Amino acid sequence: MELFDLKGKTALVTGAANGIGKATADLLEKAGAAVARIDINAAPGVISADVADEQAMEKAFKKVGAVDILVNNAGIAVRKNALDITREDWDRVMAVNVSGLFLCSRIAARGMKEIGKDGLPRGGSIVNLASIMGFSGGLFPNPAYQASKGAVVNLTRALALEFAEHKIRVNAVAPTFVRTPLTSPVFSNPEVLRKVMEHTPLGVLPEVEDIAAAILFLASPAARCITGVTLPVDSGYLAR
Repeated sequence: MELFDLKGKTALVTGAANGIGKATADLLEKAGAAVARIDINAAPGVISADVADEQAMEKAFKKVGAVDILVNNAGIAVRKNALDITREDWDRVMAVNVSGLFLCSRIAARGMKEIGKDGLPRGGSIVNLASIMGFSGGLFPNPAYQASKGAVVNLTRALALEFAEHKIRVNAVAPTFVRTPLTSPVFSNPEVLRKVMEHTPLGVLPEVEDIAAAILFLASPAARCITGVTLPVDSGYLAR
């Protein structure tokens, strides 16, 4: 189990006030990491900041100090079809899901690449939250979210290659539908949920703890030779 031991590591999780972010922060703490939690929504023990605001994130990272693990979990969705979504809604989804992830990643990487006492880069691990919608057109019209998560998948690859020389690994997790505040419209509609389950070969959807477990794996020494990968946690959705 020492492969999953994060003692002595500092982790920062965005979007950590609830859902997958909270479950991930809790699990990383159980694995021994000191965890800083950031969310746009104020909550006990959480630093309030918008990931799309570069200056706010610079201040937040400065408050936390150098991190060994970054989990880019913050994300939003505007479920409107391509003909109806406003430019403002489109831009906000991209600002949070893509630009915010990029900004946080490079702030973290600047610290991770610093040379340690052993003369080598400190290194670190960045784990992004993608989605099965980054590989799929989806079951329902949601073009802004689908496009943003497709960008996350390829940005994960691009950053993995760029940061590899600094011993920084960059990976992503791609969940299917998981019960969180973001997906409440899906789980509250029986007909929509029925369609989701028709595309779920295992017949059971993951819980937030299942996504957190995958993130812990990618952040831990157990995945020391894994970078540039997006790991689906989808109960078989993408196998079709």
